[in-house]
Amino acid sequence: MASAAKQGKSRYSGDGGPPPQRVLNLGAVWIHSYPDKFTLPTSPPIKTIRRMPSTSQAVTIVKPYELEVREYEIPPLRAGELLMRIEMSGICGTDKHTYRGETTQYGGTANEQTSPFPLIPGHENVGIVEAVTDGKVDFYGQPIRAGDRITMCPDVVCGTCYNCRHIYGYSWCENWQGYGNSYRATEHPLRGGWSEYMIVIPEAFVYKVPSGLAPELAVYTELMACAFALDKLKDFSSLPSEGFLTGSSVLIQGAGPLGIVHLIMARIQGAGNIIVLDENDYRLRLAKTFGADYTLNVNDTTAEERYDLVRGWTHGRGVDVAIECAGHPKAVPEALQLLRRGGMYLLEGVFVDMGNISMNPHLIVSKGLRLIGLSNHPFTAYGPSLELMLRFQESLPLDQFVTHRFPLDKAQTAIDTALGLDCLKVVFTP
Repeated sequence: MASAAKQGKSRYSGDGGPPPQRVLNLGAVWIHSYPDKFTLPTSPPIKTIRRMPSTSQAVTIVKPYELEVREYEIPPLRAGELLMRIEMSGICGTDKHTYRGETTQYGGTANEQTSPFPLIPGHENVGIVEAVTDGKVDFYGQPIRAGDRITMCPDVVCGTCYNCRHIYGYSWCENWQGYGNSYRATEHPLRGGWSEYMIVIPEAFVYKVPSGLAPELAVYTELMACAFALDKLKDFSSLPSEGFLTGSSVLIQGAGPLGIVHLIMARIQGAGNIIVLDENDYRLRLAKTFGADYTLNVNDTTAEERYDLVRGWTHGRGVDVAIECAGHPKAVPEALQLLRRGGMYLLEGVFVDMGNISMNPHLIVSKGLRLIGLSNHPFTAYGPSLELMLRFQESLPLDQFVTHRFPLDKAQTAIDTALGLDCLKVVFTP
């Protein structure tokens, strides 16, 4: 079973990538003096150490159910790269799947892949630029300087495949690689955030964190970007009574971090009654805190009772919109029952292949349902997510999203806490 996280004695080096195009002398960090010329007020540079560190500790999944804290050499930065000192890195539902060995992602597509081991997880990251190569800019063209607080999109896309050229924003690249998911630690070290330091390669998108937004909020920018899926449902609202409209009733299956950010976004965008289903009372209480009108524990109610209650809360019709954030296919058949005729179902949580289910497709036809599957998130949503959190942090309890913090040497306790469900967002604070 799970072994305690332990300090590894071996040291890993080399990034396994192409030969460096240009290696810069980074004995001291680069300090840029470009003028600020962007709309969001960015955080002032944070004081950094004067010499670039040579090694970094990182939590490593050696194989399913086995964690180690290993030491990795920090390679010289190549042109376009930066070194990020991690302030916080979240444990995502995908990370929990990876820990259990459930690693098939994007199944049935050109970029179907399984995560390799050993692996440094961590794709929800915020930190300070410790060192940066000359001329580095963020996603919006703003210069990056040592001391800047940044977050980053974990999706590395090629920009040349069919999907990259035809589906702007969403990371459906046929050659997709993901931080914390795709890189074997012995070949590409420090490409995951469960670490003291992380190498950010030139192809990765970087975003400056605005001044006034704490790391506890910025760490879940990637999750907030996932909730921009509600914009996709609004695409259908030009049709009478379809899509997500102001005042629409919303059912959210799953009150984990993904479900809560969709709850936050639905409330910001003008949802009517919001109903949240989960099997954990701790998370359902948090859902109430974040604005849910009704909550139901699926372990304490029958499917028939939930059907009757939801009908009662929606004038006998069923919900306008249902959003799957449970991460398990067994949630799908019930949503079809709880949707009204002409309702819309957004599936986002089953990002990892968890197998098949039995369902009756007649319900989709007879009720005229619309099913929308969205994997991942748009890399164009990071700036808007940061601005939304900055704007609403006083009116919504956004600072209650991160519930548990752990140092790297408590990795086993951290993952066990995340698996135990009496939490919302668990993060590492290296």
